[in-house]
Amino acid sequence: MADGMYVSMCGAQARSDQLDAVADNLANAQTPGFKAARPAFETFLASGGAPDKAYPAAVATGFDLRAGPTATTSNQLDVLPDDGAFLTVQNPDGSIAFTRDGRLTLDGVGRLVSGAGRVVLDDRGQPIVVPIDLTPIVDPNGIVRATDPRGAGGPGAGEIQLGTLGLARLVGPVDRVGPSLLAPGEGGAAVPAAVTVRSGIVELGNAPALEATLAMVTVQRSFDSSMQALQTYRQMDQRLADVGRVR
Repeated sequence: MADGMYVSMCGAQARSDQLDAVADNLANAQTPGFKAARPAFETFLASGGAPDKAYPAAVATGFDLRAGPTATTSNQLDVLPDDGAFLTVQNPDGSIAFTRDGRLTLDGVGRLVSGAGRVVLDDRGQPIVVPIDLTPIVDPNGIVRATDPRGAGGPGAGEIQLGTLGLARLVGPVDRVGPSLLAPGEGGAAVPAAVTVRSGIVELGNAPALEATLAMVTVQRSFDSSMQALQTYRQMDQRLADVGRVR
């Protein structure tokens, strides 16, 4: 009976890991730039165990990089790279990450930052700084320009080019380093991408709430089935012990 208990325990643990991923997907269904987690499962034969017993386990978590639904906004600094490309940003510790959360704003020193507050980098790996009193815009080629809001006739009138958004595609394994932040995993890479950029659009999470809700119900039932099997094997083991007990 012990082998059956171990198989049930492994199944319950694997479903528990999957349930955590599905719950995270559901919680972030409306989070701009969020990419859904997809656990990978594997069965293995335990050394010294019964040869006819396979033990399931969640061995890795991949991330679905497909585009999510979009929402149109009136903010021209809400940008969305085409063809699945990511914005390059810098974390507070100096590490580099990538995001599809293109809700751009300015921080206290005029640097362009993403919706998560990360500094946006240009195609040379440098922050994009907007001079005081100038209004930034992003053209379809990803070039950030600044214009004087007071009009062509005012002091400092004209338009200047501040830099080009650093855009990249993620190839191979990726790791999550924040709710909407990814980085290349072991064996992965970020490849510069020359793509167009749309303004006034925000991409939401690519795990729709209905899909995540249905997945949660399915996974919860599978978890309950594993726990029920574990309880059944435990009761059978106890009865077998009672039969063999000398009274």
